[in-house]
Amino acid sequence: MLDGGAPESVCLGLQTARIAPFLNGKSRSQTDLRLPSLGNRPILAVQNPSHPITAARRIPEPVGGYVRMKSGYEKEMALKDSATDAVPGAVMGELAGFTIPRLGMGTMALAIEGRPDRDTAIRAIHAGLNAGVRYLDTAWSYYLPSRPGTGTPEDLGYGEKLVRDALATWDGPRDEVLVATKTGYRRTMESSVRVSDSPESDTDDSAAPRTYSAACDDDSVTPAMRSDRSAERQHLQAIGSRYGWMADSRPETMIRDAKESAMRLGVEALDLLYSHGPDPAVDYADQIGALKRLLDEGVIRNAGISRVNNEQIDIAREILGDGLVAVQNQFSPSYPDPEHTLEHCEKLGLAFVCWSPLGGFLDAFDQRAYDAFRVIADKRGCSYQRVVLAWELSRYDRLFTIPSARNPHEIQDSFAATELTLADEELGF
Repeated sequence: MLDGGAPESVCLGLQTARIAPFLNGKSRSQTDLRLPSLGNRPILAVQNPSHPITAARRIPEPVGGYVRMKSGYEKEMALKDSATDAVPGAVMGELAGFTIPRLGMGTMALAIEGRPDRDTAIRAIHAGLNAGVRYLDTAWSYYLPSRPGTGTPEDLGYGEKLVRDALATWDGPRDEVLVATKTGYRRTMESSVRVSDSPESDTDDSAAPRTYSAACDDDSVTPAMRSDRSAERQHLQAIGSRYGWMADSRPETMIRDAKESAMRLGVEALDLLYSHGPDPAVDYADQIGALKRLLDEGVIRNAGISRVNNEQIDIAREILGDGLVAVQNQFSPSYPDPEHTLEHCEKLGLAFVCWSPLGGFLDAFDQRAYDAFRVIADKRGCSYQRVVLAWELSRYDRLFTIPSARNPHEIQDSFAATELTLADEELGF
C-alpha cells in the first residue's frame, strides 16, 4: 500500500476513469455511507482468518486433494485434507497450482523511478512474506534505464533479481511462494520531458497518459533487443515523466525474454508468465502463440495475459486452453473495469488479478472515487487503502489483488486487509 497521494502501479495508455464519488445520494458526513456495488452481482464478505496463514503450499505431486496434470498444475477439489481447510476460503484462492492468500505483492514500485534503496526493498519483500504474502508479481521490464533509450545491460533485470535475492535471503518456505513475471515490454528514457500545463492533474483529462509511436534508435539498445529499424514500436509515456514503456511482443522477443526471466529468477521453469500487454505491431494471436510455445517447451508452467479486453481473452483461451489461468487487468474504485473483463473471467473460471488496486502511482486518478472508503476507514480506525483492498477481495472468489509497497509498513498494512470483515451495509447491500 502506498499512501493516498501515491498508490501503486501504472496505467499504460489508458484514460483514467472519472467517476462520481460513491455517496449514494448522501453527504460525506452521514454515517451510513456504503461502498460501491457492481450492478446486481453478489458480494462475498471478506472473512477474518482465525489462525496464521501457514497452510499455503505448492502442490508438485498428489498431496491433499491436488494432483499435477500433464497440462500443468490443475486443482482437483477433495473433501478433506485441503490446504484451504486452515484458512477461510474467501481469503484463500488457487492460482497456477498454488493455494495462497488472494492478496499478493506487486514489486514495480521497488524497481522503477522513485524506488527505495536495495536493502529497503528487500526488507519490504521480507515483511510481506512474513505477514503472509505468497504471491510476488514482477516483470522483465521492471528496471530503470540509466540513459536515454531502453537501458544498458547493467540496468536490465533489476526487479526480477530483487525478487530472487529477497527469496534467497528469506528464512521462510520458498516453495510456498508463487512468483509471476511478464514479458513483452521494455522501459524507456526520453531525452526530453513533456510537462502538463494543468495545475489540477488529479482530475484534469490533460494529465492522462499519452501514447507515442516512435522507433527506438538509441546506441544503448543492444543488438538482441533491437527491432527492425524500419518498424515503429508503440511508446507509452505519462506527461511530465521522462520514463515510459515500449511494447515489443514479437514472438521471438517474448520467448527470449521469458528464458532470461527464468535465469534471473533462478528457476528451471516459470510458474506463471503473463504477456505484459498487446502490441499494436504484432497480431494478438501470434503473441499468444509465443506463450503456447513456451508452455509446450516447458519454459513456463502456466500462462496469463494482461491489459486485455474480452475479445483478446477469448482468443487466448482458444489458443492456450487450460494453459491460460489468469487475466491481469486494471481494477479499482477509480477504474472500475468498464469492459467488464472481471465478469468475463468469472464466467470462464479464470483468476482475475487486479493491478493498480489503489489507483496507481505514476498517473493521475480521481481521488474523489475513494471518499466513501475514507469515511468507513475513519470509523474503523484503519487506512482507507485497507478498506479498498478488502472491498476488492469481496468482488469475486478468484480475484487476487497485488498492491505495491516501498517499505515494510505499507505491505503490512495492505495485507491486513485479509483480516478486515466489512459489514453488509458497508459493502453496498
